[in-house]
Amino acid sequence: MGQFFSRERYGRPQGIAGFLLLIFIAQCVWLIAHSSGQLDIRPAEVFRVQEGLAQWRGELIAGIPSAERAESGRAAPPELEGNADYDPNHSPLWYLMASAPLLGWNASSQTSALQLWIWLQRAPYVIFGVLLGASLWYVSRRLYGNAGGYIALSLYCFSPEMIHSSTLWLAPPEMGAAWSAFGAVFTAIAVAHTLYAPREVVLWNWRRILLLGLSLALAVGSQFSLVILLPIAAAFMLYLAPARRWAALAIWTSACVIAFLLLWASYFFHPGAFWQGMRHASFMGISSKALAMTGAYKQVLFHLGHSSPALLVALPATLIGFFTLRRARYFGNIAPLLVALLFMGLGFGSPHYPGFGFWLMAAPFLFVFVAGVSADLLETRRRAFVLACIWGLMIANALWNLAELAHIGPG
Repeated sequence: MGQFFSRERYGRPQGIAGFLLLIFIAQCVWLIAHSSGQLDIRPAEVFRVQEGLAQWRGELIAGIPSAERAESGRAAPPELEGNADYDPNHSPLWYLMASAPLLGWNASSQTSALQLWIWLQRAPYVIFGVLLGASLWYVSRRLYGNAGGYIALSLYCFSPEMIHSSTLWLAPPEMGAAWSAFGAVFTAIAVAHTLYAPREVVLWNWRRILLLGLSLALAVGSQFSLVILLPIAAAFMLYLAPARRWAALAIWTSACVIAFLLLWASYFFHPGAFWQGMRHASFMGISSKALAMTGAYKQVLFHLGHSSPALLVALPATLIGFFTLRRARYFGNIAPLLVALLFMGLGFGSPHYPGFGFWLMAAPFLFVFVAGVSADLLETRRRAFVLACIWGLMIANALWNLAELAHIGPG
């Protein structure tokens, strides 16, 4: 037990990271407190919870038309009506996670009860937000050291998009998909790096295989279009382990099987419901017409600024550093940049749903990229200048975000 709680595992860096995550949680609590005061319960939220609770009770399979739904008079939201009342973007897992905190809920019309409903309904997404922040810190620190971890986590904890998405403040519930997408990519990379260990790696990696399968299942179950993560994970594993490609394929296949079984489990192992859900699923909602929409190009700056105002300055600066500084062009920086660009491209090609989810998922990878290049720049002769710029930008970004939250409060 003494080794588990050693200073190597839990020291000053972990304390600073924990403090930043506590600030993130405080911002989420502030925003939920003011949204619960407005009682802004939207019909889509109610439908999502009702569908999930009905499946937990064994009455139906969420997101799939049923006689029970018709008898209850619960109308499907507009996005389901054009697809024979099937949800084209989400599996029942999405509904089950949303409704899990409300399993013991007793309906009441009292204002205090409605406020409690909002807190419980948003709780899973705050948890996903904290888990994503912790994962971001862990990955960035392992790749770039303490400095990289601090930069990435600071950008994350004061990101309007991350706070809004974690509290469902005018944002769809996509934090579960964002966390699992981030985890799937970096778990695949971590698995590939262990393939040169002098032991039987396929069986030895069973924990990472399970984690990769869980990440893929949560991602695809939360947003069908994230099936794109399967070839992404395979590509990284095959690239990083060219001499152990059969082992990489075995691990990837095992993780895919686990993901399939977990996704099927979200349909409570009903083969007919699973087949119909997959038949009506939309695995790629990209529209070529979006490329001709001038408004879509303007949204790029909006999404970057919403992800973090600091990115509007930090991203161009780190891109210049990436292309001019040879030491910055290595896999640890290239991988998150490539994934971020891919998600941004998918978001650009999906001006409606699931475009927002792709933009949300691109943000953590951009934070990792900015942190990595910044950490490399800190090791140059201009360290003092770079450090001053980073401190100034991080402080300004945090103050701007806190001021925006204070402005929301009185409203």
